[in-house]
Amino acid sequence: MNAVGGDAVGGGPLGGGPLGGDDEQRLTTREVAERLGVKPETVYAYVSRGLLTSRRDPAGRGSTFDAREVDALVRKGRREPPAGGDGPPRIRTGITLIDTDHYYFRGVDATELARRFGFEEIADWLWTGTMRRGVRFTAPAEALTAARRAVESLPGHSGSTDRLRMAVIAAAVADPLRFDLSRDAVLGAARALIPTLVGALPPIGPARHGDGSLAWRLWPRLTSRPADASGVRALDMALSLLIDHDLAASTLAARVAASARAHPYAVVSAGLGALDSPLHGAASGPAHRMLAEVLERGSAAAVVADHLRAGRRVPGLGHRIYPGRDPRAEALFTVLKEVPGAGPVLAAAREVEATTARHVRLHANVDLALAALSVTTGMPPEAGETVFAVARTAGWIAHALEEYGEQPLRMRPSGRYNGPRPPVELP
Repeated sequence: MNAVGGDAVGGGPLGGGPLGGDDEQRLTTREVAERLGVKPETVYAYVSRGLLTSRRDPAGRGSTFDAREVDALVRKGRREPPAGGDGPPRIRTGITLIDTDHYYFRGVDATELARRFGFEEIADWLWTGTMRRGVRFTAPAEALTAARRAVESLPGHSGSTDRLRMAVIAAAVADPLRFDLSRDAVLGAARALIPTLVGALPPIGPARHGDGSLAWRLWPRLTSRPADASGVRALDMALSLLIDHDLAASTLAARVAASARAHPYAVVSAGLGALDSPLHGAASGPAHRMLAEVLERGSAAAVVADHLRAGRRVPGLGHRIYPGRDPRAEALFTVLKEVPGAGPVLAAAREVEATTARHVRLHANVDLALAALSVTTGMPPEAGETVFAVARTAGWIAHALEEYGEQPLRMRPSGRYNGPRPPVELP
């Protein structure tokens, strides 16, 4: 390989002998690029952005770099390239691992966690590393009152994500300590915010306390049907399964906000902004309507054919990450079998999957499972979006806690300008 920018290639594959004096090890540009896993051009971009410092080698062999500074950059996970660099950003995270047909929270199978623990227990464990059985999140009275008033001020046609965004803003304003980013302060805000979001949603059904869990409190805000243990268990399972899924669009938005040291309420607002889209948080709504139509018409084949004839993809099928079955969908389908009235809905979902598989092998994803939950329990089509948003708030907080420990403003890519080259005459 030819040296770039006049730099000589060092003695070893990851850096040979020191180019500087005494105990200071200096690396060439090529060696730095190899350690960071980027192109040599990207190393110079890091210098221009202040991420690395260079020094001219007295022997005239180009720029050299302090090996300790480079190694610190590696440990920080600083592998996001600028425009024209080496592909999409790489962000090191210890929260979620997705591996073929399984996913794991901090190394533990997430579906097994959802089967054995409740949503609040898993969320709190994900934040702290300590499993506290029976933990419950409580909304502060002042924040809850402010959030409810803000939500009540919205037009009647407002969607669930609109209400949640308004509730987050109100809760933030009610918390004068929101700018305290110490770990304990962020944890306190998180444990207060999630029940505030639930409590701010207008109830549409009779409330039952059950075991006092968040799922019991959320149920009457999603359906007018009286709560029962099996239905609430399925809702809690859905919340637990959806806490996090690596760096989805909304989670990336949340981490960017946390990188700029936004407070946790603003981090959640950023996540909700990205979640409010038909390709992300709202994807279960079309699947709900499709299942309802299958039940009404008595045929999945006719409904699938209508979607294909109109040039639409069949909702709730396939996932870009899982080549096979979505483990979240399978776990939720399993617990739904215990819910009264779920049989026909589950059969409709499986018929949609089987009908589509005649032409292309696509498996049910979590949006179809969420739709099966909402149809079975008499929830509106947008209920899945609400469940998704409430659950993912816990994941956004986990990523914020992780990002607060990194160097500030590290997620600052450079744009690749493709407009007219200056100078251009004034318009």
